[in-house]
Amino acid sequence: MNIQTSKAITILISVLGILASVVIFTLTALALTKINKKVDEIRIYTQKSIINFRGRQISTGSHLSSSIHINEVMSHLNEFQRIATMSNGTRAVNTLGFNRTLDYITNYLTANTNFKISRTSFTVVPKQLARLPILITTINGTSSNHSYSNSQLAGDFYHIEYTASARFAAPLELTAIPNLGCTDNDWRRASPQPTGRIVLVKRGECTFLEKGALATKYRVAALLLYNDGTSADRRAPVFVTLGENNTLPALFLSFQLGQKLADAAQQRSNNVRVFININRTHEQPFPSDNICADTPTGDSTQTIIIGSHSDSVPDGPGINDNGSGSAANLALAVALARLFRTPFYHKYKYRVRFCWWGAEEIGLLGSDHHVKQAKNSSTIGERLSDYLVNLNYDMLASPNYIFGIYDGRTAKNDTPAQALPGSNKITSLFREWFVEQHLPWDYTDFSGRSDYGPFLAEGIVAGGLFSGAEDVKSVEQRNRYDAVLGQGLGGIPDIKEDPCYHKACDSIENINVFGYEKMVQAAAYALEYLGRKEDLRSWLYPTLEIQDLVNRNRSQLVR
Repeated sequence: MNIQTSKAITILISVLGILASVVIFTLTALALTKINKKVDEIRIYTQKSIINFRGRQISTGSHLSSSIHINEVMSHLNEFQRIATMSNGTRAVNTLGFNRTLDYITNYLTANTNFKISRTSFTVVPKQLARLPILITTINGTSSNHSYSNSQLAGDFYHIEYTASARFAAPLELTAIPNLGCTDNDWRRASPQPTGRIVLVKRGECTFLEKGALATKYRVAALLLYNDGTSADRRAPVFVTLGENNTLPALFLSFQLGQKLADAAQQRSNNVRVFININRTHEQPFPSDNICADTPTGDSTQTIIIGSHSDSVPDGPGINDNGSGSAANLALAVALARLFRTPFYHKYKYRVRFCWWGAEEIGLLGSDHHVKQAKNSSTIGERLSDYLVNLNYDMLASPNYIFGIYDGRTAKNDTPAQALPGSNKITSLFREWFVEQHLPWDYTDFSGRSDYGPFLAEGIVAGGLFSGAEDVKSVEQRNRYDAVLGQGLGGIPDIKEDPCYHKACDSIENINVFGYEKMVQAAAYALEYLGRKEDLRSWLYPTLEIQDLVNRNRSQLVR
Protein backbone atom coordinates (compact mmCIF):
# COMPACT_ATOMS: atom_id res chain seq x y z
CA MET A 1 0.00 0.00 0.00
CA ASN A 2 1.51 3.37 -1.01
CA ILE A 3 1.57 6.50 1.15
CA GLN A 4 -1.20 8.29 -0.77
CA THR A 5 -3.53 5.31 -0.44
CA SER A 6 -2.79 5.08 3.28
CA LYS A 7 -3.56 8.79 3.73
CA ALA A 8 -6.80 8.43 1.80
CA ILE A 9 -7.92 5.53 4.02
CA THR A 10 -7.01 7.52 7.15
CA ILE A 11 -9.05 10.51 5.94
CA LEU A 12 -12.00 8.23 5.07
CA ILE A 13 -11.95 6.65 8.53
CA SER A 14 -11.87 10.11 10.14
CA VAL A 15 -14.80 11.29 8.04
CA LEU A 16 -16.81 8.17 8.87
CA GLY A 17 -16.04 8.70 12.57
CA ILE A 18 -17.28 12.28 12.41
CA LEU A 19 -20.44 11.21 10.57
CA ALA A 20 -21.08 8.50 13.17
CA SER A 21 -20.69 11.06 15.98
CA VAL A 22 -23.11 13.41 14.23
CA VAL A 23 -25.66 10.61 13.82
CA ILE A 24 -25.37 9.57 17.49
CA PHE A 25 -25.63 13.20 18.62
CA THR A 26 -28.71 13.75 16.42
CA LEU A 27 -30.44 10.60 17.64
CA THR A 28 -29.68 11.51 21.25
CA ALA A 29 -31.04 15.03 20.73
CA LEU A 30 -34.20 13.64 19.14
CA ALA A 31 -34.66 11.19 22.02
CA LEU A 32 -34.23 13.98 24.59
CA THR A 33 -36.64 16.21 22.67
CA LYS A 34 -39.21 13.40 22.67
CA ILE A 35 -38.75 12.81 26.41
CA ASN A 36 -39.02 16.54 27.18
CA LYS A 37 -42.16 16.77 25.04
CA LYS A 38 -43.72 13.91 27.02
CA VAL A 39 -42.82 15.60 30.31
CA ASP A 40 -44.40 18.85 29.04
CA GLU A 41 -47.57 16.90 28.11
CA ILE A 42 -47.69 15.52 31.64
CA ARG A 43 -47.34 19.01 33.14
CA ILE A 44 -50.16 20.36 30.97
CA TYR A 45 -52.30 17.40 32.04
CA THR A 46 -51.60 18.00 35.75
CA GLN A 47 -52.59 21.67 35.40
CA LYS A 48 -55.81 20.61 33.65
CA SER A 49 -56.57 18.31 36.61
CA ILE A 50 -56.15 21.21 39.04
CA ILE A 51 -58.35 23.57 37.00
CA ASN A 52 -61.16 21.05 36.50
CA PHE A 53 -61.33 20.02 40.14
CA ARG A 54 -60.57 23.33 41.86
CA GLY A 55 -63.34 24.11 44.30
CA ARG A 56 -65.05 20.75 43.86
CA GLN A 57 -66.37 19.74 47.27
CA ILE A 58 -66.77 16.03 48.01
CA SER A 59 -67.56 14.52 51.39
CA THR A 60 -64.57 12.39 52.37
CA GLY A 61 -66.43 10.39 54.99
CA SER A 62 -63.90 11.36 57.67
CA HIS A 63 -63.38 14.29 60.05
CA LEU A 64 -59.63 13.80 59.74
CA SER A 65 -59.76 13.85 55.92
CA SER A 66 -61.89 16.98 55.90
CA SER A 67 -59.52 18.77 58.27
CA ILE A 68 -56.49 18.45 55.97
CA HIS A 69 -56.17 21.10 53.27
CA ILE A 70 -54.06 20.42 50.20
CA ASN A 71 -52.48 23.89 50.43
CA GLU A 72 -51.03 22.92 53.79
CA VAL A 73 -49.57 19.71 52.36
CA MET A 74 -48.18 21.55 49.34
CA SER A 75 -46.49 24.06 51.65
CA HIS A 76 -44.37 21.19 53.00
CA LEU A 77 -43.47 20.12 49.48
CA ASN A 78 -42.46 23.67 48.61
CA GLU A 79 -40.22 23.69 51.65
CA PHE A 80 -38.62 20.39 50.59
CA GLN A 81 -37.99 21.92 47.17
CA ARG A 82 -36.44 25.01 48.77
CA ILE A 83 -34.21 22.78 50.90
CA ALA A 84 -33.06 20.81 47.86
CA THR A 85 -32.43 23.96 45.83
CA MET A 86 -30.20 25.29 48.60
CA SER A 87 -28.43 21.92 48.95
CA ASN A 88 -27.01 21.09 45.53
CA GLY A 89 -30.34 19.85 44.24
CA THR A 90 -30.72 16.77 46.44
CA ARG A 91 -32.04 15.50 49.78
CA ALA A 92 -30.18 12.17 49.70
CA VAL A 93 -28.73 10.62 52.85
CA ASN A 94 -25.40 12.01 54.02
CA THR A 95 -26.11 15.40 52.42
CA LEU A 96 -27.00 18.81 53.79
CA GLY A 97 -30.40 18.50 52.08
CA PHE A 98 -31.28 15.35 54.00
CA ASN A 99 -30.28 16.81 57.37
CA ARG A 100 -32.22 20.01 56.65
CA THR A 101 -35.27 17.91 55.74
CA LEU A 102 -35.13 16.15 59.10
CA ASP A 103 -34.69 19.46 60.92
CA TYR A 104 -37.74 20.88 59.15
CA ILE A 105 -39.92 17.86 60.03
CA THR A 106 -38.74 17.85 63.67
CA ASN A 107 -39.20 21.61 64.12
CA TYR A 108 -42.65 21.60 62.52
CA LEU A 109 -43.83 18.73 64.71
CA THR A 110 -42.46 20.45 67.82
CA ALA A 111 -44.22 23.72 66.98
CA ASN A 112 -47.57 22.23 65.99
CA THR A 113 -48.13 19.08 68.08
CA ASN A 114 -47.70 17.86 71.63
CA PHE A 115 -46.42 14.51 70.36
CA LYS A 116 -43.41 12.74 71.84
CA ILE A 117 -40.72 13.12 69.18
CA SER A 118 -37.63 10.93 68.90
CA ARG A 119 -34.77 11.09 66.41
CA THR A 120 -32.77 7.87 66.26
CA SER A 121 -29.46 7.43 64.45
CA PHE A 122 -28.19 4.30 62.73
CA THR A 123 -25.03 3.62 60.77
CA VAL A 124 -24.84 3.41 56.98
CA VAL A 125 -21.84 1.69 55.44
CA PRO A 126 -21.25 3.19 51.96
CA LYS A 127 -19.52 1.37 49.14
CA GLN A 128 -18.42 3.23 46.03
CA LEU A 129 -16.76 2.02 42.84
CA ALA A 130 -13.01 2.52 42.87
CA ARG A 131 -12.91 2.21 39.08
CA LEU A 132 -15.21 1.19 36.26
CA PRO A 133 -16.11 -2.50 36.35
CA ILE A 134 -15.18 -4.91 33.55
CA LEU A 135 -17.54 -7.43 31.97
CA ILE A 136 -16.28 -9.79 29.24
CA THR A 137 -18.44 -12.64 27.92
CA THR A 138 -17.39 -15.57 25.77
CA ILE A 139 -19.87 -17.57 23.65
CA ASN A 140 -18.58 -20.53 21.66
CA GLY A 141 -15.04 -19.14 21.75
CA THR A 142 -15.95 -15.57 20.71
CA SER A 143 -15.27 -12.92 23.37
CA SER A 144 -16.97 -9.53 23.78
CA ASN A 145 -15.89 -6.70 26.06
CA HIS A 146 -19.11 -4.93 27.12
CA SER A 147 -19.60 -1.23 27.74
CA TYR A 148 -20.33 0.32 31.13
CA SER A 149 -21.90 3.76 31.32
CA ASN A 150 -22.78 6.03 34.22
CA SER A 151 -25.77 7.25 32.22
CA GLN A 152 -27.12 3.65 32.15
CA LEU A 153 -29.01 4.25 28.90
CA ALA A 154 -25.87 4.13 26.78
CA GLY A 155 -24.19 1.02 28.22
CA ASP A 156 -24.57 -2.76 28.16
CA PHE A 157 -24.43 -3.00 31.94
CA TYR A 158 -24.46 -1.00 35.17
CA HIS A 159 -23.25 -1.80 38.66
CA ILE A 160 -25.66 -2.82 41.42
CA GLU A 161 -25.60 -0.78 44.62
CA TYR A 162 -23.68 -2.66 47.34
CA THR A 163 -22.13 -5.12 44.95
CA ALA A 164 -19.15 -6.93 46.45
CA SER A 165 -15.77 -6.74 44.76
CA ALA A 166 -14.84 -9.46 42.27
CA ARG A 167 -11.34 -10.30 41.10
CA PHE A 168 -11.72 -13.57 39.22
CA ALA A 169 -8.47 -14.96 37.86
CA ALA A 170 -10.27 -16.40 34.82
CA PRO A 171 -13.73 -16.47 33.22
CA LEU A 172 -16.34 -18.61 35.02
CA GLU A 173 -19.10 -20.70 33.48
CA LEU A 174 -22.59 -19.19 33.34
CA THR A 175 -25.86 -20.73 34.51
CA ALA A 176 -29.16 -19.12 33.46
CA ILE A 177 -31.80 -19.57 36.17
CA PRO A 178 -35.15 -20.69 34.66
CA ASN A 179 -38.33 -18.64 34.99
CA LEU A 180 -37.59 -15.53 37.05
CA GLY A 181 -35.48 -16.98 39.85
CA CYS A 182 -38.05 -16.21 42.53
CA THR A 183 -38.48 -19.67 44.07
CA ASP A 184 -36.28 -22.47 45.33
CA ASN A 185 -37.78 -24.63 42.61
CA ASP A 186 -36.38 -22.27 39.93
CA TRP A 187 -32.91 -22.56 41.42
CA ARG A 188 -33.06 -26.32 41.94
CA ARG A 189 -34.11 -26.81 38.31
CA ALA A 190 -31.17 -24.79 37.00
CA SER A 191 -28.72 -26.78 34.89
CA PRO A 192 -25.85 -26.85 35.55
CA GLN A 193 -26.38 -26.27 39.26
CA PRO A 194 -25.63 -22.64 40.23
CA THR A 195 -23.20 -23.20 43.12
CA GLY A 196 -19.81 -21.68 42.39
CA ARG A 197 -20.90 -20.32 39.01
CA ILE A 198 -21.97 -16.94 37.69
CA VAL A 199 -25.77 -16.90 37.40
CA LEU A 200 -28.08 -14.94 35.14
CA VAL A 201 -31.55 -13.95 36.42
CA LYS A 202 -34.26 -12.03 34.59
CA ARG A 203 -36.16 -9.11 36.14
CA GLY A 204 -39.74 -9.72 37.24
CA GLU A 205 -42.28 -11.16 39.72
CA CYS A 206 -40.27 -10.80 42.94
CA THR A 207 -37.94 -8.09 44.25
CA PHE A 208 -34.26 -7.84 43.43
CA LEU A 209 -33.54 -8.36 47.14
CA GLU A 210 -35.34 -11.73 46.97
CA LYS A 211 -33.38 -12.77 43.90
CA GLY A 212 -30.18 -11.75 45.67
CA ALA A 213 -31.13 -13.72 48.79
CA LEU A 214 -31.71 -16.88 46.75
CA ALA A 215 -28.43 -16.38 44.89
CA THR A 216 -26.66 -16.12 48.24
CA LYS A 217 -28.46 -19.22 49.51
CA TYR A 218 -27.23 -21.26 46.54
CA ARG A 219 -23.65 -19.96 46.98
CA VAL A 220 -23.12 -18.52 43.53
CA ALA A 221 -19.89 -16.78 42.54
CA ALA A 222 -21.63 -13.71 41.10
CA LEU A 223 -25.09 -12.50 40.11
CA LEU A 224 -26.08 -10.95 36.78
CA LEU A 225 -29.58 -9.47 36.69
CA TYR A 226 -31.06 -8.26 33.42
CA ASN A 227 -34.05 -6.21 32.31
CA ASP A 228 -37.13 -7.97 30.97
CA GLY A 229 -37.74 -5.97 27.77
CA THR A 230 -41.51 -5.88 28.30
CA SER A 231 -41.64 -2.24 27.21
CA ALA A 232 -39.34 0.38 25.70
CA ASP A 233 -38.38 1.70 29.14
CA ARG A 234 -37.44 -1.77 30.41
CA ARG A 235 -34.61 -2.53 28.01
CA ALA A 236 -31.67 -0.54 29.39
CA PRO A 237 -29.77 -1.41 32.58
CA VAL A 238 -31.32 0.15 35.69
CA PHE A 239 -30.09 1.22 39.11
CA VAL A 240 -31.04 -1.29 41.83
CA THR A 241 -29.72 -2.19 45.27
CA LEU A 242 -29.18 -5.49 47.03
CA GLY A 243 -28.78 -3.79 50.43
CA GLU A 244 -25.71 -3.10 52.55
CA ASN A 245 -25.54 -6.71 53.80
CA ASN A 246 -25.08 -8.11 50.29
CA THR A 247 -21.93 -10.25 49.82
CA LEU A 248 -22.25 -11.07 46.10
CA PRO A 249 -20.55 -9.40 43.13
CA ALA A 250 -23.53 -8.18 41.10
CA LEU A 251 -24.18 -6.31 37.84
CA PHE A 252 -27.35 -5.30 35.99
CA LEU A 253 -27.44 -5.99 32.23
CA SER A 254 -29.52 -4.59 29.41
CA PHE A 255 -32.31 -6.77 28.06
CA GLN A 256 -30.43 -7.25 24.79
CA LEU A 257 -27.26 -8.54 26.45
CA GLY A 258 -29.10 -10.57 29.08
CA GLN A 259 -31.36 -12.29 26.58
CA LYS A 260 -28.40 -13.04 24.30
CA LEU A 261 -26.61 -14.80 27.17
CA ALA A 262 -29.78 -16.59 28.28
CA ASP A 263 -30.39 -17.93 24.76
CA ALA A 264 -26.78 -19.03 24.38
CA ALA A 265 -26.74 -20.74 27.79
CA GLN A 266 -29.57 -23.07 26.72
CA GLN A 267 -26.99 -25.05 24.74
CA ARG A 268 -24.19 -26.42 26.93
CA SER A 269 -22.03 -26.74 23.81
CA ASN A 270 -21.83 -22.93 23.56
CA ASN A 271 -19.64 -22.99 26.68
CA VAL A 272 -20.80 -19.55 27.86
CA ARG A 273 -18.26 -17.97 30.19
CA VAL A 274 -18.11 -14.62 31.96
CA PHE A 275 -15.21 -12.59 33.32
CA ILE A 276 -15.99 -9.90 35.91
CA ASN A 277 -13.74 -7.41 37.64
CA ILE A 278 -15.32 -5.09 40.22
CA ASN A 279 -13.32 -2.95 42.63
CA ARG A 280 -15.00 -1.01 45.38
CA THR A 281 -13.54 1.54 47.70
CA HIS A 282 -14.77 1.34 51.28
CA GLU A 283 -15.50 4.79 52.67
CA GLN A 284 -16.09 5.71 56.28
CA PRO A 285 -19.55 4.80 57.65
CA PHE A 286 -21.89 7.72 58.23
CA PRO A 287 -25.02 8.22 60.35
CA SER A 288 -28.58 8.48 59.12
CA ASP A 289 -31.66 9.22 61.20
CA ASN A 290 -35.23 8.07 61.67
CA ILE A 291 -37.83 10.41 63.17
CA CYS A 292 -40.88 9.11 65.05
CA ALA A 293 -43.64 11.12 66.73
CA ASP A 294 -46.12 9.48 69.13
CA THR A 295 -49.53 10.65 70.22
CA PRO A 296 -49.44 11.27 73.99
CA THR A 297 -52.63 9.26 74.47
CA GLY A 298 -53.62 5.76 73.40
CA ASP A 299 -52.44 2.31 74.41
CA SER A 300 -48.74 2.02 73.55
CA THR A 301 -49.05 -1.77 73.39
CA GLN A 302 -51.51 -1.31 70.52
CA THR A 303 -49.84 1.04 68.06
CA ILE A 304 -50.83 2.15 64.56
CA ILE A 305 -47.63 3.17 62.77
CA ILE A 306 -47.68 5.48 59.75
CA GLY A 307 -44.47 5.47 57.72
CA SER A 308 -42.81 7.30 54.83
CA HIS A 309 -39.19 7.78 53.82
CA SER A 310 -37.54 11.17 54.09
CA ASP A 311 -34.57 10.77 51.70
CA SER A 312 -34.32 11.32 47.96
CA VAL A 313 -31.97 9.72 45.44
CA PRO A 314 -28.68 11.63 44.89
CA ASP A 315 -29.73 12.70 41.37
CA GLY A 316 -32.65 14.94 42.34
CA PRO A 317 -34.75 16.73 44.97
CA GLY A 318 -37.20 13.82 45.31
CA ILE A 319 -40.34 15.92 45.63
CA ASN A 320 -42.64 13.11 44.55
CA ASP A 321 -40.29 10.32 45.72
CA ASN A 322 -40.74 10.75 48.54
CA GLY A 323 -41.43 14.31 49.49
CA SER A 324 -45.07 13.56 48.74
CA GLY A 325 -45.26 10.76 51.32
CA SER A 326 -43.25 12.71 53.89
CA ALA A 327 -45.43 15.81 53.51
CA ALA A 328 -48.63 13.76 53.72
CA ASN A 329 -47.36 12.06 56.86
CA LEU A 330 -46.52 15.42 58.41
CA ALA A 331 -49.92 16.89 57.53
CA LEU A 332 -51.67 13.81 58.98
CA ALA A 333 -49.78 14.12 62.26
CA VAL A 334 -50.51 17.82 62.67
CA ALA A 335 -54.17 17.47 61.68
CA LEU A 336 -54.67 14.67 64.21
CA ALA A 337 -52.99 16.71 66.95
CA ARG A 338 -55.27 19.64 66.06
CA LEU A 339 -58.42 17.49 66.28
CA PHE A 340 -57.32 15.88 69.55
CA ARG A 341 -57.25 19.38 71.07
CA THR A 342 -60.95 19.89 70.29
CA PRO A 343 -63.68 18.67 72.69
CA PHE A 344 -65.84 16.99 70.02
CA TYR A 345 -63.19 14.67 68.51
CA HIS A 346 -62.68 11.63 70.70
CA LYS A 347 -59.14 10.40 71.13
CA TYR A 348 -58.29 6.95 69.81
CA LYS A 349 -57.80 4.08 72.22
CA TYR A 350 -54.65 3.20 70.24
CA ARG A 351 -51.36 5.06 70.15
CA VAL A 352 -50.50 6.44 66.71
CA ARG A 353 -46.82 6.64 65.77
CA PHE A 354 -45.78 8.70 62.73
CA CYS A 355 -42.32 7.85 61.37
CA TRP A 356 -40.00 9.21 58.68
CA TRP A 357 -37.44 6.59 57.65
CA GLY A 358 -33.92 7.44 56.50
CA ALA A 359 -31.90 5.68 53.78
CA GLU A 360 -34.81 3.97 52.03
CA GLU A 361 -33.27 4.67 48.65
CA ILE A 362 -30.20 2.57 49.43
CA GLY A 363 -32.00 -0.48 50.77
CA LEU A 364 -34.86 0.25 53.24
CA LEU A 365 -32.17 0.75 55.87
CA GLY A 366 -34.08 3.03 58.25
CA SER A 367 -37.23 0.93 58.51
CA ASP A 368 -35.17 -2.27 58.68
CA HIS A 369 -33.12 -0.84 61.56
CA HIS A 370 -36.30 0.17 63.40
CA VAL A 371 -37.85 -3.29 63.02
CA LYS A 372 -34.68 -5.02 64.20
CA GLN A 373 -34.49 -2.76 67.25
CA ALA A 374 -38.16 -3.42 68.05
CA LYS A 375 -37.69 -7.16 67.62
CA ASN A 376 -34.96 -7.14 70.27
CA SER A 377 -36.59 -4.65 72.64
CA SER A 378 -38.21 -5.56 75.96
CA THR A 379 -39.42 -2.01 76.66
CA ILE A 380 -43.22 -1.71 76.67
CA GLY A 381 -44.30 0.38 73.71
CA GLU A 382 -41.08 -0.28 71.78
CA ARG A 383 -41.52 -4.00 71.12
CA LEU A 384 -42.47 -5.46 67.77
CA SER A 385 -45.48 -7.05 69.46
CA ASP A 386 -46.77 -3.56 70.29
CA TYR A 387 -47.39 -2.80 66.61
CA LEU A 388 -50.80 -3.62 65.17
CA VAL A 389 -50.45 -2.27 61.63
CA ASN A 390 -48.03 -0.34 59.43
CA LEU A 391 -49.47 2.01 56.79
CA ASN A 392 -46.87 3.09 54.23
CA TYR A 393 -46.96 6.15 51.97
CA ASP A 394 -44.18 6.24 49.39
CA MET A 395 -45.01 8.36 46.31
CA LEU A 396 -48.55 9.79 46.37
CA ALA A 397 -48.47 12.56 43.74
CA SER A 398 -47.13 11.10 40.49
CA PRO A 399 -47.92 13.36 37.53
CA ASN A 400 -49.44 10.58 35.38
CA TYR A 401 -50.81 9.02 38.54
CA ILE A 402 -52.75 5.92 39.41
CA PHE A 403 -54.74 5.56 42.62
CA GLY A 404 -52.68 2.52 43.56
CA ILE A 405 -53.61 0.31 46.53
CA TYR A 406 -51.17 -2.31 47.83
CA ASP A 407 -52.77 -5.66 47.04
CA GLY A 408 -52.46 -7.93 50.08
CA ARG A 409 -52.98 -11.00 47.90
CA THR A 410 -49.59 -10.41 46.24
CA ALA A 411 -47.58 -10.57 49.46
CA LYS A 412 -44.49 -12.77 49.20
CA ASN A 413 -44.97 -16.49 49.72
CA ASP A 414 -42.89 -16.51 52.89
CA THR A 415 -44.94 -13.74 54.57
CA PRO A 416 -46.03 -14.98 58.01
CA ALA A 417 -49.65 -16.17 57.90
CA GLN A 418 -50.64 -13.91 60.79
CA ALA A 419 -50.14 -10.79 58.65
CA LEU A 420 -52.21 -11.88 55.63
CA PRO A 421 -55.89 -11.58 56.67
CA GLY A 422 -55.37 -8.11 58.13
CA SER A 423 -53.33 -6.91 55.15
CA ASN A 424 -56.16 -8.00 52.86
CA LYS A 425 -58.59 -6.05 55.04
CA ILE A 426 -56.45 -2.92 54.68
CA THR A 427 -56.53 -3.41 50.89
CA SER A 428 -60.34 -3.63 51.01
CA LEU A 429 -60.56 -0.60 53.29
CA PHE A 430 -58.77 1.62 50.78
CA ARG A 431 -60.63 0.14 47.80
CA GLU A 432 -64.01 0.79 49.41
CA TRP A 433 -63.07 4.42 50.04
CA PHE A 434 -62.20 5.04 46.38
CA VAL A 435 -65.41 3.31 45.30
CA GLU A 436 -67.49 5.42 47.69
CA GLN A 437 -65.78 8.58 46.43
CA HIS A 438 -66.59 7.58 42.82
CA LEU A 439 -62.89 7.50 41.98
CA PRO A 440 -60.99 4.94 39.88
CA TRP A 441 -58.35 2.75 41.51
CA ASP A 442 -55.75 0.09 40.73
CA TYR A 443 -54.08 -2.66 42.68
CA THR A 444 -50.31 -2.36 43.00
CA ASP A 445 -47.71 -4.94 43.93
CA PHE A 446 -47.16 -5.76 47.61
CA SER A 447 -43.82 -7.56 47.33
CA GLY A 448 -41.91 -5.57 49.97
CA ARG A 449 -40.36 -2.94 47.71
CA SER A 450 -40.87 -0.07 50.16
CA ASP A 451 -40.56 0.47 53.92
CA TYR A 452 -43.54 -1.71 54.84
CA GLY A 453 -41.41 -4.70 53.77
CA PRO A 454 -39.48 -5.25 57.04
CA PHE A 455 -42.73 -5.00 59.07
CA LEU A 456 -44.63 -7.41 56.83
CA ALA A 457 -41.75 -9.90 56.89
CA GLU A 458 -42.03 -10.03 60.68
CA GLY A 459 -45.77 -10.70 60.65
CA ILE A 460 -47.08 -7.14 61.14
CA VAL A 461 -50.18 -6.29 59.09
CA ALA A 462 -49.38 -3.67 56.46
CA GLY A 463 -50.92 -1.68 53.64
CA GLY A 464 -50.78 1.66 51.92
CA LEU A 465 -51.01 3.69 48.73
CA PHE A 466 -48.75 4.26 45.72
CA SER A 467 -49.30 6.63 42.80
CA GLY A 468 -46.89 4.96 40.37
CA ALA A 469 -43.25 5.17 39.34
CA GLU A 470 -41.50 3.64 36.32
CA ASP A 471 -44.44 1.62 34.98
CA VAL A 472 -46.23 2.93 31.89
CA LYS A 473 -49.89 3.92 32.08
CA SER A 474 -51.87 1.70 29.73
CA VAL A 475 -54.60 2.72 27.31
CA GLU A 476 -57.03 0.63 29.38
CA GLN A 477 -56.13 2.57 32.51
CA ARG A 478 -56.45 5.93 30.76
CA ASN A 479 -59.87 4.98 29.38
CA ARG A 480 -61.08 3.70 32.75
CA TYR A 481 -59.93 6.85 34.56
CA ASP A 482 -61.41 9.06 31.81
CA ALA A 483 -64.76 7.28 32.19
CA VAL A 484 -64.90 8.15 35.90
CA LEU A 485 -63.09 11.50 36.11
CA GLY A 486 -64.11 12.99 32.78
CA GLN A 487 -62.72 13.01 29.27
CA GLY A 488 -59.07 14.04 29.14
CA LEU A 489 -58.48 13.66 32.88
CA GLY A 490 -57.44 10.01 32.91
CA GLY A 491 -53.81 10.68 32.15
CA ILE A 492 -51.64 9.98 29.13
CA PRO A 493 -51.18 6.39 27.91
CA ASP A 494 -47.80 4.95 26.90
CA ILE A 495 -45.99 7.34 29.27
CA LYS A 496 -44.54 6.43 32.66
CA GLU A 497 -46.67 7.17 35.68
CA ASP A 498 -43.74 9.31 36.83
CA PRO A 499 -41.42 10.23 33.93
CA CYS A 500 -39.12 11.98 36.44
CA TYR A 501 -38.78 8.98 38.76
CA HIS A 502 -35.28 9.05 40.33
CA LYS A 503 -34.28 11.98 38.12
CA ALA A 504 -33.30 15.61 38.61
CA CYS A 505 -36.69 16.72 37.24
CA ASP A 506 -38.54 15.21 40.24
CA SER A 507 -39.24 18.75 41.39
CA ILE A 508 -42.25 20.68 42.64
CA GLU A 509 -43.45 20.79 39.01
CA ASN A 510 -43.64 16.98 39.04
CA ILE A 511 -46.73 16.90 41.26
CA ASN A 512 -50.34 16.20 40.25
CA VAL A 513 -52.17 18.19 42.92
CA PHE A 514 -55.61 16.68 42.28
CA GLY A 515 -54.36 13.08 42.50
CA TYR A 516 -52.25 13.99 45.53
CA GLU A 517 -55.20 15.48 47.41
CA LYS A 518 -57.26 12.33 46.95
CA MET A 519 -54.44 10.10 48.13
CA VAL A 520 -53.94 12.21 51.27
CA GLN A 521 -57.68 12.10 51.98
CA ALA A 522 -57.68 8.31 51.57
CA ALA A 523 -54.75 8.00 53.98
CA ALA A 524 -56.55 10.16 56.56
CA TYR A 525 -59.76 8.16 56.20
CA ALA A 526 -57.93 4.88 56.77
CA LEU A 527 -56.22 6.16 59.92
CA GLU A 528 -59.49 7.43 61.40
CA TYR A 529 -61.32 4.20 60.52
CA LEU A 530 -58.68 2.08 62.26
CA GLY A 531 -58.47 4.47 65.22
CA ARG A 532 -62.24 4.17 65.74
CA LYS A 533 -62.32 0.33 65.75
CA GLU A 534 -63.43 -1.08 69.07
CA ASP A 535 -61.12 -4.10 68.93
CA LEU A 536 -58.54 -3.45 66.23
CA ARG A 537 -56.26 -6.34 67.19
CA SER A 538 -59.00 -8.95 66.74
CA TRP A 539 -60.11 -7.34 63.48
CA LEU A 540 -56.60 -7.36 62.03
CA TYR A 541 -55.56 -10.73 63.44
CA PRO A 542 -58.62 -13.04 63.29
CA THR A 543 -57.54 -16.23 65.04
CA LEU A 544 -59.58 -18.70 62.99
CA GLU A 545 -58.53 -17.27 59.62
CA ILE A 546 -54.87 -17.27 60.61
CA GLN A 547 -55.01 -20.83 61.89
CA ASP A 548 -56.72 -21.93 58.68
CA LEU A 549 -53.89 -20.38 56.64
CA VAL A 550 -51.28 -22.07 58.84
CA ASN A 551 -52.97 -25.46 58.39
CA ARG A 552 -53.20 -25.01 54.62
CA ASN A 553 -49.52 -24.09 54.41
CA ARG A 554 -48.59 -27.17 56.42
CA SER A 555 -50.65 -29.46 54.20
CA GLN A 556 -48.99 -28.02 51.08
CA LEU A 557 -45.55 -28.67 52.58
CA VAL A 558 -46.50 -32.27 53.30
CA ARG A 559 -47.46 -32.76 49.65
